Amino acid sequence: LRTQVMQRMAARGWNALAVTSPAPGDGKSLTAINLAISLAREMHQTVLLVDMDLRNPSLQKYFGLKVENGIGDYLLHGVSMGEILINPGIERLVVLPGREPQSNSSEVLASPAVGTMVQELKQRYPSRIVLFDLPPVLSADDALSFAPYVDAFLLVLREGKTTHEEIQQSFEMLKDATILGTVLNAS
Repeated sequence: LRTQVMQRMAARGWNALAVTSPAPGDGKSLTAINLAISLAREMHQTVLLVDMDLRNPSLQKYFGLKVENGIGDYLLHGVSMGEILINPGIERLVVLPGREPQSNSSEVLASPAVGTMVQELKQRYPSRIVLFDLPPVLSADDALSFAPYVDAFLLVLREGKTTHEEIQQSFEMLKDATILGTVLNAS
């Protein structure tokens, strides 16, 4: 997966990838984490993993991080980016965690502050890959609100759980976005 993602993104000059799934429980956050770690292990590759699942931020839990400020604090309360970024102890990997759920996540994701933030993250270190862990496509319109800010999507499907109808609905909802590929999880 790492090699295909790197090759496809490099060929197009992209550095911002959103990871989502049709439904909760498909493994999108773990896939995003594993991909980020794998990419960071490349000698000349740095990775920023951003928890944009504002409805259910979970990256800090998976990494066992104690988070005082999260991305919601940056977007809504003016906390500086430097106060939020965390190195989880993995060389060349930085995490921008969430902290608490945001009930108005779609509105926050569609705000000008998000566009400004994403442009800063993409342009500050152009060689860095920025991975965004987004909410499931079929559970809210958050991924659609965020679609203009990323170069492409990676869609995580769960074997034995994700239905053909959910896959079709997800592709239909993301029809105006570029889908880099799909990942079959738990196979």
